[in-house]
Amino acid sequence: MPLTKKHLLALVCLGLSLSTANADGSLKICAAEDEMPYSNSKGEGFENKLAQLVGQALNKKVEYVYWTDPRYYLRDTLDKGLCDVAIGVDTGDPRVSTSVAYYRSGYVFITRQDGQAINSWDSEALQKARRIAFVPGSPAEVMLRAIGRYNDMFNYSQELIGYKSKRNQYVKYDTAKLVSEVASGHAEVAALWGPAAGRYVKASGTPLTMTVIPDTNHRADGEKVGHHYSTSMAVRKGNEALLAQLNHVIKAKQPEIRQLLEAEGIPLLDAEQVAVAATH
Repeated sequence: MPLTKKHLLALVCLGLSLSTANADGSLKICAAEDEMPYSNSKGEGFENKLAQLVGQALNKKVEYVYWTDPRYYLRDTLDKGLCDVAIGVDTGDPRVSTSVAYYRSGYVFITRQDGQAINSWDSEALQKARRIAFVPGSPAEVMLRAIGRYNDMFNYSQELIGYKSKRNQYVKYDTAKLVSEVASGHAEVAALWGPAAGRYVKASGTPLTMTVIPDTNHRADGEKVGHHYSTSMAVRKGNEALLAQLNHVIKAKQPEIRQLLEAEGIPLLDAEQVAVAATH
């Protein structure tokens, strides 16, 4: 079909918008200064590696704008125009425009290989466990309340706090420490977000088992407690040109992205669905 003047004008406008989106030749990434295994200022996190992959695909130099508090990082960096892309945002986050999902993962139970594997929140082993490592505010806390074990674990959970910001009282839990609690035998099980735990489970000197928790969990009132989530990259609302570029990279680089995540030890779910979504 021959191109009309309308088609040509649209192509020209698209080209101008794409070039304007990165006129300085750089791609500014909103990144955590110290939130491993995702990102740090040394570039050691898997989101640092993803950012470099995207930058190379777009032929842009990656520049980082670091944040320290995950509660406000979108407001304080992306929304203010200090950076262009946030890596590792929940797909569909209403605060931003999100790309197609580049992976889907879930919360996991982590146990020692020489112990009893746990497959669900109904497991009798969870009722007998003396210590269960988890991050407050996560689905694990909700489910510990649902099965009547939260109060038992409250004091233990407070012992695991690794950091408190003097400025805003942000409490941080070190995933590596939570995994090591199981490896050392101090805790029988940990219930953690798989992408946060994968690196440390893989590197553990004590063989550990990581079991993805089924996404079929409910509170006592019947409300579902989600355990599986899709992850995207994000831009400011209205930055459709850059969003289109990110979607193109995610579609074209699915094999490389998957290889990177698998090397990290991240449990990947619905791989076929993510791949299909990335081709449309």
